[in-house]
Amino acid sequence: MSLFTHNITFKPVDPLGDGLGDDITTERMEPEAITLEEFVDEGQLSRYWQDVEKDIENDPEWFKFSND
Repeated sequence: MSLFTHNITFKPVDPLGDGLGDDITTERMEPEAITLEEFVDEGQLSRYWQDVEKDIENDPEWFKFSND
């Protein structure tokens, strides 16, 4: 005879189960909510980070972790 005849089950963990998910949804629905899609120019953003990368590569204090 087994002492462990009951199956134990657990509910999946909800990382936003403390109400944070509801708060996020409410914030997103506000008329003054900031959405990046409204004013981000992908080409301009890409050029900016390419310039940053060039600046880093030209910095004498910088070193490379790999040859990539």
